[in-house]
Amino acid sequence: MKTEDFDYQLPAHLIAQTPLMKRSDSRLLVLDRKEQALAHARFYELGNYLRAGDLLIFNDSRVIPARLFGEKEGTGGVVEILLLRPLDNPVHFEVLAKPGRRIKTGQRIRFGDGALTGTIIGEGEDGIRHIAFDTEPRMWDTLLETLGEMPLPPYIHEHLEDRTRYQTVYAREKGSAAAPTAGLHFTEELLASLAAQGVERAFVTLHVGLGTFRPVQVEDVENHTMHAEWFRVPAETKRAIEKAKAEGRRVICVGTTSVRTIESAWRDYGTVAEDGSIQGFTDIFIHPNEPLRVTEGLITNFHLPQSTLMMLVAALIGRERLLEAYRVAVAMEYRFFSFGDAMLIL
Repeated sequence: MKTEDFDYQLPAHLIAQTPLMKRSDSRLLVLDRKEQALAHARFYELGNYLRAGDLLIFNDSRVIPARLFGEKEGTGGVVEILLLRPLDNPVHFEVLAKPGRRIKTGQRIRFGDGALTGTIIGEGEDGIRHIAFDTEPRMWDTLLETLGEMPLPPYIHEHLEDRTRYQTVYAREKGSAAAPTAGLHFTEELLASLAAQGVERAFVTLHVGLGTFRPVQVEDVENHTMHAEWFRVPAETKRAIEKAKAEGRRVICVGTTSVRTIESAWRDYGTVAEDGSIQGFTDIFIHPNEPLRVTEGLITNFHLPQSTLMMLVAALIGRERLLEAYRVAVAMEYRFFSFGDAMLIL
């Protein structure tokens, strides 16, 4: 299975640059696996395709303003830092640094004209660095909100006026470097409507980092290594999934990050904490040769060509059906990627 097997042609004008005025007005491509049929709807019509007892799994991770711009002490060279995850200290982070080759251990970096400084304390591959910020943990959130920028993907060139539009309405656990974008289509009104319909919901957390969006750079898909991301499945969510499975009800994930989270928990990634939750780090890579064990349905956006996200979706519906659905979406001029339209697979 080759990486190029997951390629497709996308006209640049179909890459959504800004969110719609109303989240749930986005289009919805519905793929019925049993009937092998496609239908076209709006996201606010999601309830027409769900039934009482369906269990939706949401990732409640909240995006932090994880992009920092600074300068190297001594040279004044511009540095860009993307926070990936905290280390053993709340102000020590694993980061993606640019230009990575020129940022070495011991280098001090100033942010915001010196309002924040940090020192590189470790180096990894491909621009991965460890940085220790010179601040008290109690001051960190305030400094980050002041100096940090929302880490929009590089294919979005428009300025985001409202930061909340790159957050889901149910986001609560701070830690992601990118949004779990399938959830961006939900409004409070739609969530209430689905609940009234008898659709159940439960939450997991996966803090989105490089594992989700790093490109595949190997020819053979199975040689790709995912970057580990932190996840948590609360005890009540685990029980809700087990109950739904036992009763023959559908478990439908909202987004590929929710898929990776519950599939990781069911494959013994992480450990059981004192509160009964399953948590830890996962580098799970789901693709057609690594089938799903728990997920039976998926709400997802349209993803970049040759990405691990496409490969994950193909594990649910097969590569050829996925590419055919993408061809239809392109022909019908759906909007693609983070602020784009959605697909429902049942």
